[in-house]
Amino acid sequence: MIIKKFEGKTEEEATALAKKELGSSVVIMNVKKTKKKGLFSFFSRPRVEVTVALEDERERLPFRSMTPLKPVNTAMPPLKQGAGKASEAKKKGESRINVLADENIKPDKLGMPDISDKTEEKSPKEEEKNAVKGDKLLEEKLDSLQSFIEKQLAKEEIDNKDKTDSEQVSYLKLIYNSLIDNEVDEKYANEVINEVGKAGNDNSTIDFVLSNVYQKMILQFGQPKTLIPAKEGAKAVFFIGPTGVGKTTTIAKIASDLSVNKKKKIALLTCDTYRIGAAEQLRTYAGILNAPFRVIYSKDEMEDALKEFGKYDYILVDTAGHSHNNDELKSGMVQFIACVPKEMEKDIFLVLSATTKYRDLLSIVDAYSDFDDYKLIFTKLDETEAYGNLFNIRMYTKADISYVTCGQSVPDDIEAFSPQTTVKQLLGGK
Repeated sequence: MIIKKFEGKTEEEATALAKKELGSSVVIMNVKKTKKKGLFSFFSRPRVEVTVALEDERERLPFRSMTPLKPVNTAMPPLKQGAGKASEAKKKGESRINVLADENIKPDKLGMPDISDKTEEKSPKEEEKNAVKGDKLLEEKLDSLQSFIEKQLAKEEIDNKDKTDSEQVSYLKLIYNSLIDNEVDEKYANEVINEVGKAGNDNSTIDFVLSNVYQKMILQFGQPKTLIPAKEGAKAVFFIGPTGVGKTTTIAKIASDLSVNKKKKIALLTCDTYRIGAAEQLRTYAGILNAPFRVIYSKDEMEDALKEFGKYDYILVDTAGHSHNNDELKSGMVQFIACVPKEMEKDIFLVLSATTKYRDLLSIVDAYSDFDDYKLIFTKLDETEAYGNLFNIRMYTKADISYVTCGQSVPDDIEAFSPQTTVKQLLGGK
């Protein structure tokens, strides 16, 4: 495995340099802006650093090989040396997946975020302490929102007609407008406002109104349902969704966390035989993680792979992205999922982009309504400032939101969905 960094004025220039030296089959692992350090750094323009990976031809396997990829050398030197190098890499802002490729760094020192759904038994005293902490946290989160609403009320010189409204109505109007500005559908915004309005009265304070809206929306979002191990054997995990939403990159992020941070045994499969680049990208990630990789062309191959990796912890399956109107490809996907034996647990994640128009999102989720009990992953949150679609689709489908992604860096730019952070954003907070 060859991993190198190239720098240029733009991403295109850096990528062109990489392809010129290593060939057109390189896979882009990470993109970030850099700036020179020193006295005259203020006068220099930022540059773009691109990290790419390429399989060594000597290690490369036939495209349909059923043999696991050659392991990446992860020999561990003395602890001080490894820890120091990891710290140095962190200071330089390097992607942790790039640090993993360094043979001197031990994977469990990478400090990757824990995105699992952990449940621990707590004593009554601990629960009481957590409840108090929760109340304080709620107050902190509401504080900035309250300031925002009060400023809005002061800024808007309410005309004579508005002055006839009670204080509660004025607060609710501002909250409603904030939800609409963040592209929450009118239907769901009205439901929230009407229910909170019925719970209060004309003399309700801003604290009461805001707290009720905040808590109601968090309850409607529910808690994220992230990946948890099967009770016995492997869990088959399928990622479905339209083209271009970032399924393959999302799988790489989750696979990295499971393999490196949680020490789980994983296998990577792809049914996407339409885009060779997608299969090669996943193959590269599998090589870095020392995980077996298969390209699946038929139901028989899927059944064989599920049987072969039945003793693993997770079998992650990438599927072909396609238009939600393509019934033929959707039918093929259903057949692959149906190959999972009854005794094996499975999860299905529908991957959607937060930048997709609400009308199109409705068509997409309607097209996937035949799939049983899927969970949602929203990608590209860094490409939009309006998170209303997360609330809209949650309300429309009642499906749990598990993860959100906010960039291309593997494995950093993914986290378990936070209803608190999202509701705060929808109500006008920063």
